[in-house]
Amino acid sequence: MRALLLGALGAVVPLGALLPAPAAAESVLEQVAKTGEVLMVGPSDIPPFIRLGAKGEPEGYAVDVARRIDRQLKAELGRQVQIRFVPVDNAAAMVEAVASGKAALACGVPFSWERDRVVDFSLPIGLSGLRLLSRSGTLDGSPASLAGRSIAVVEGSIGQDALTGLQPKARAVSFPTVALAVTALEQNKVAGVLGDSNVLAGLRQQRRINGLALVPETPYLTYGVGCIVPENNSTVLNVVNLAIAGLFQGYLEGRPEAVASVDAWLGPKGVLAVPTDRVRAFFQAVLLSREGLILGSPSGASPR
Repeated sequence: MRALLLGALGAVVPLGALLPAPAAAESVLEQVAKTGEVLMVGPSDIPPFIRLGAKGEPEGYAVDVARRIDRQLKAELGRQVQIRFVPVDNAAAMVEAVASGKAALACGVPFSWERDRVVDFSLPIGLSGLRLLSRSGTLDGSPASLAGRSIAVVEGSIGQDALTGLQPKARAVSFPTVALAVTALEQNKVAGVLGDSNVLAGLRQQRRINGLALVPETPYLTYGVGCIVPENNSTVLNVVNLAIAGLFQGYLEGRPEAVASVDAWLGPKGVLAVPTDRVRAFFQAVLLSREGLILGSPSGASPR
């Protein structure tokens, strides 16, 4: 398993060897203040959130959010902080690593109440949902269309949990990663992949796969996607939320760095091609759920 600095290659070591479970009396922020390092985990193949660039460095919307968190931590602690990224297979592995204390941060995690019992979620960084990726014209996404069909799901995912409820007669085929599930669809080994619609759209765009459609038009389930930290660590969660809020406010104010970070992955010309007005409406709604919103000029003071 490769350990990567955000932007540089690190050592090849197991996840468990990178960071022991924290002592019960020591918070994540106290650990960071002591070591100067934050271990972030996540799959390396879930665009637009995380993917590996041409030189093997992590990049994506979640990575840009993590860099904001890094800067916020430096401001809070008054010392250099380094976020180290370690790839894991899927969202279930992210949650397990953070819940156990082996990792301090993961971003791009779909929210569920079950996961919220073992980790603490940040403000949502995006909105996604559960949909089916299949060959155009083969499945319409209705529960009836899934009966008797082989449907790929990722181990421990929301899609795996939901498939039986959607269609008990569907044949679930489990894969450790969403990338492998999409490969099986490309090879006609399954009829569809049930998973996170943003990631499925991102993989379809990244691989330049023609003839695949996301169905149904309205997701089976809609949920927020956020960052997670170990449970009962409100001080570090506050830092994460401040970094996210700063990005959102910077985007709404038209600050070039914030706009570039978002548009490259979510915006009209990015991986997901979401219209600007929808991005703005979501960011504004998230901010208004916590505080009054006063927008400044892009030429004013730097965002938080």
